[in-house]
Amino acid sequence: MAGIPSYKKVYIELKNNIRNGIYKQGALLPTEPELEKMFSVSRTTVRKAVSLLAADGYLKVKQGRGTEVVDLTAIQRLNKITSITETLTQKGYKVTTQGMCVERVMAAEDVAAALGIAVGDEVFKLQRVQCTNDIPIAIMVNYIKMEAAPDLDKYINQFTSLYSFLEKQYHIVFKDATEHIFAMAADFNESQILRIPFASPLLCSKRITQNEQGPVEYATIKLVAEKYEYSVYLTGRD
Repeated sequence: MAGIPSYKKVYIELKNNIRNGIYKQGALLPTEPELEKMFSVSRTTVRKAVSLLAADGYLKVKQGRGTEVVDLTAIQRLNKITSITETLTQKGYKVTTQGMCVERVMAAEDVAAALGIAVGDEVFKLQRVQCTNDIPIAIMVNYIKMEAAPDLDKYINQFTSLYSFLEKQYHIVFKDATEHIFAMAADFNESQILRIPFASPLLCSKRITQNEQGPVEYATIKLVAEKYEYSVYLTGRD
């Protein structure tokens, strides 16, 4: 984690603990002195990390009580970067990966444009089938810049949530994302993989995720439409 500010390190660790259920929704976070001791940092560093988590909707400071972990089932419907795996896990589903393949491929035109690289540059291509309660729900394909996650192909079948893994293993801090959502009918292969009738509706998305340096990941995701929904938070008018 060299080069990453101390408050960011604390922020990433606490966020992962919240997402993984170590700190349950409605529970109180350890006190500031406890966090100082836990991470060997100053109170200023702890407060900055906690403030950032509160701004992101993970925590709420309650006067006289402490800092409470917020119910994320509602927060994840807003415009926050989260993975489908994380969203489903937070909703109480048991999420598993049915199959995973990580390979080094040359970037096609659409991948190169999304990641801001040259056509033919080498990228990691990650393919997975995600299941909820052992039932296939999504076909995921992620393209990731080589320099963002060196040797990613060494970690096949060692994680379920890609974003949590990238944050923990490679210390990537996601900044923003652009997502396009559309509908399509399942072709024969997709219907077989997802165990649904041919031409069943799929909810699809294409996402470009960035850190401070620019695009890191380009993903295409196909979900069984009747088992998942997106909800967008809107406010005000220009």
